[in-house]
Amino acid sequence: MVLCAMLLRLELILQRTLFMSTGADFLKNCLLRYICSSGEKEFKSVLDLFEDYLKRWDKMNRGSPKPRLFTVGRLDVATTGLIIVTNDGDFAQKLSHPSSNLNKEYTATINGEVKKRHLIAISEGTEIEGIHCIPDSVELLPRQPDLSRPRLRIVVHEGRNHEVRELVKNAGLEIHSLKRVRIGGFRLPADLGIGRHVELKQSDLHAMGWKS
Repeated sequence: MVLCAMLLRLELILQRTLFMSTGADFLKNCLLRYICSSGEKEFKSVLDLFEDYLKRWDKMNRGSPKPRLFTVGRLDVATTGLIIVTNDGDFAQKLSHPSSNLNKEYTATINGEVKKRHLIAISEGTEIEGIHCIPDSVELLPRQPDLSRPRLRIVVHEGRNHEVRELVKNAGLEIHSLKRVRIGGFRLPADLGIGRHVELKQSDLHAMGWKS
């Protein structure tokens, strides 16, 4: 059973956080240049960000086995945004299995001008790993005075490797930056400051498709 969850904003720094001894889940705004796996020496893993927690765990729970943390799904090394870290296998399997049909929303900041033909090309999809992938939706977001580059809102559910990047590339556009901002019905709060965290409620987990 999922007992608690945390949402961390990790674009620049990771604020230390606590979670309970079983059923621990986190939603993290993943650091740029961090990977969602281990064993690659070139980049740090997001799991490295929990070293301080695991040290405290040993002091606070002497004799108890250390929790095994792993990510649910992945973000590539050049993408920031929400990533789930958990020690709950049922929760991880539910969210990562294709049958969950859980959609994910990304904000893609684009180099250059975005025209109607680009949006049409993205919406028509492209072939990835032998499968023709079509996004759930794509739209050009309103320009903001403090942002010089156009931004696209792209929603996908298949989760193919580099799916959003391939959709944009196939349309003849170049991504400047890419960020995942929503998983299922749960969206990264706009007022959550960098390095801050908030405990998720059961309703937030349900919004991601979890039924305890």
